[in-house]
Amino acid sequence: MEFEARNSTEASLHHYKAGLGLFSEKMPNLAKEYISFTEECFKEGSLSQKEKQLIALGISLYAQDEYCIIYHIKGCLDQGCSEQEILEACGVTAAFGGGASMSQAVTLVQECIQELNQLEH
Repeated sequence: MEFEARNSTEASLHHYKAGLGLFSEKMPNLAKEYISFTEECFKEGSLSQKEKQLIALGISLYAQDEYCIIYHIKGCLDQGCSEQEILEACGVTAAFGGGASMSQAVTLVQECIQELNQLEH
């Protein structure tokens, strides 16, 4: 059965996961170690998982990594971040990343929040 995305954000998330699956088939040990490492990084600790997702979103914006931006917006929402918290994190990132980070905040970030919220309802 072929996957049919309901919007562009869901399509991007699916594309990323499919690519990770294919990479994992070709490089199983590397993928396993990487996934294990990132799971450890995002575990609850002195920083909450919510805070870690906001940090990851900021880094993704700064790096201009659209797949990670989308992935971590979903992570932020999954961890209970409000739209205001996400946008404030975008603002802090724009203080360092300038127009490039801000352009993602006013386009991709807002579109993803809207589309992901629509999928929940």
